[in-house]
Amino acid sequence: MKNIKLLLLLIFVHFSGYSQSYKTVIIGILSDTSSEETKPLLSTLKNEIKGVVGQDATIVFKEVLENGFNVTRAKENYQTLINSDTDIILAFGVINTLIIDKEKNYPKPVILFGSANSDFYDFPENQKTSGVANITYLIAPFSYTKDLDVFESLYPYKKVGIIIDDFLPDLLPIRKLLDDYFSKKEATYTLIPLQNNQNIATDLDDVDAVYLTTGFHLNDTEFKTLVTTINAKKLPSFSAYSIEDVQRGILASNQPETYIDQFFRRIALNIEAIINGTNASELPIYLEYKNKLSINANTAKKIGFPLRYSMLATADFIGGANDEQVGTSYSIIDIMKGVVAKNLSLDAERKNIELSTQDLKTAKSSYLPNVTASANSLYLDPDVAEISNGANPEFSTSGNVTLEQVIYSEGAGANITISENLQKAQEETYNAAELDALLDASVAYFNALILKTNVEIQNQNLQVTKKNLEIADQNFAAGESGKSDVLRFRSQLAQNTQSLINAENQKQQAFNAINQLMNNPIATEIDIDNAEISEGVFENYKYQDFLEILDDPKLRPALIEFLVEEAKKNAPELKNIGYNMEATQRNYQFNNLGRFVPTVALQGQYNLAISESGKGSTIPAGFPDAPDGTYNVGVNLSLPIFQQNQRNINRQTAKIQEDQLLVQKENIELSIERNVNDILLDMINQIANIEISKVSEEAAKESLDLTQNAYAQGAVPLIQLIDAQTNYLQAKLARATANYDYLLTSMQLERAIGYFFLMNDEANNQDFIQRATQYILNKN
Repeated sequence: MKNIKLLLLLIFVHFSGYSQSYKTVIIGILSDTSSEETKPLLSTLKNEIKGVVGQDATIVFKEVLENGFNVTRAKENYQTLINSDTDIILAFGVINTLIIDKEKNYPKPVILFGSANSDFYDFPENQKTSGVANITYLIAPFSYTKDLDVFESLYPYKKVGIIIDDFLPDLLPIRKLLDDYFSKKEATYTLIPLQNNQNIATDLDDVDAVYLTTGFHLNDTEFKTLVTTINAKKLPSFSAYSIEDVQRGILASNQPETYIDQFFRRIALNIEAIINGTNASELPIYLEYKNKLSINANTAKKIGFPLRYSMLATADFIGGANDEQVGTSYSIIDIMKGVVAKNLSLDAERKNIELSTQDLKTAKSSYLPNVTASANSLYLDPDVAEISNGANPEFSTSGNVTLEQVIYSEGAGANITISENLQKAQEETYNAAELDALLDASVAYFNALILKTNVEIQNQNLQVTKKNLEIADQNFAAGESGKSDVLRFRSQLAQNTQSLINAENQKQQAFNAINQLMNNPIATEIDIDNAEISEGVFENYKYQDFLEILDDPKLRPALIEFLVEEAKKNAPELKNIGYNMEATQRNYQFNNLGRFVPTVALQGQYNLAISESGKGSTIPAGFPDAPDGTYNVGVNLSLPIFQQNQRNINRQTAKIQEDQLLVQKENIELSIERNVNDILLDMINQIANIEISKVSEEAAKESLDLTQNAYAQGAVPLIQLIDAQTNYLQAKLARATANYDYLLTSMQLERAIGYFFLMNDEANNQDFIQRATQYILNKN
């Protein structure tokens, strides 16, 4: 695409004084350079010329002569055509423009379209034709100085680097033009001549902005390298040429999209006029169209360029295919895995599992020995100590160690079993929370995707309004409509701009929700990958196959039956109730027959006399010495007889809890069955909506195109065009959201059955599908 602007902006055709008596017209073409990309365009131009001229003459085209940016060769090529049987000369390119424009007279008609922009033409303000026999110009609204004005309003640069072809300063008074311009500005400039394969990174070190006035002769790789170098330095950039440069990564341009047909038709009409006897000097030299500011939003984010909402009414925001991704782009799988790994709510649920594990450890510790050690010092009345015969000294210090070991306890055993089941129930509570979080992740993803698409569609709608405003302006200028139409579209433009701002903010809010779910800093710049049915990660979500099963009255009941069974089998809510039921039943057993089971425990104690002194510390003669240490061991058996009727109350409570759990289980099973049936009906609706929205959008687009053309011709009123535009906007939104709604409903079904395909490997997914297929076949 790099040479489209070259062909469209530089083509110049000259034909003068050619009589209708000639039946064959030979056209010679001069070019600075060409490429494989310009050949199809040249072919299109030739066909346009032949189509417009029709039967007036037989058109023959000579081989294109290129000068390779060489002045001497350009002169030779021009003289070659002058001295040949060429009847008309089409010349494009800056070198050809400069060479031919210096000629004093023109023996053959010439149409000149060069890259030397309007800054270098000195035609009087009111002059509309060349006024020179046998030559006409096609002057497009290109201007370095006007571009620099727009660039400065977009970014108040202090020193701009102007990238230019290395040979141009020697051929055009570029330095004088820029010196005069910047003499009235606070900013300064520096010229950066560009040669093939030149690395200009060091030339950009002392500038804060870049104005690109060349690059059309670079191939895609060279141009991408240039853009990457500029953006890597985070420099705002502005292209003097078409929007294609913006699409390839340049920040902005004030040139509109290249209307190839418009340029080619103008050239063909000029040739037709010359053949019919009009001198080229009488043909209009200006090719008028409105400039349009375009900004690459991705580049703006990449270089940290602030985008203001006030720009929306005057600028088109686009994204280039060659732009590098700004921030992290997440697929739905990335978000789902990120939620499982980092979501704070799930982290809190995992802590609940850890706490239940601690409760189980506490329950099991009942069977661990309880050992205590103690020491005490005693002072006894010396009179009492003296008569104790050494049994109770005045001063004494002793210690003891006590051991208690439960051998069997129905209460401890029941507590362990109950704690185990409660821990498993807590794990199922987490599993349910994880499934809910995965669904929340899916909802957040598709919500963001819908809002992202809404931004794109609102932007497209804004461009349609701008186009309609242009048509209204043209109709008003031609007297075909009143100013009220223009004012109505200006009002519509303001409303559409506000809608786009709202859509952008809603999209950012959706991205904030994703960041929160993934425990990212809220300000983290992210994007999300697109999702298409039957493509990428959703390759197996083939709604057409699903529709055939749902639409078959024989197959649908079996599918619903299978999904309900799977849902009940996988439901963590039912598993949670099951574990709570087991815990309740164990509690009931303990408070029923378990109360008659005695608790058996082992007890032991060892006592040691550490020191004795004072009166009574000496054993009289004839008395045996008491041992320093003594011990005892015993078995304790206890059986509660009556505990304030608490056992009966606890048993009754356990029975009520069991009945409650049975009711909850029945309710959950009923809810699962209803959810599966309801979601499947929603999927049928979504599938139908997908098919209908396709037809609706195509019809709305065709209607809008027809209505725009009819309005441009004054055949329909303004309100009909607005209705067509609104209908197309709604149809596009419906088409875009239909696919996402279906996929989101699929995720809701997966939550209902407790199985997310995207979170399981291919083997498990295939096993699931085979079981479903076999189940349906067995039922039919």
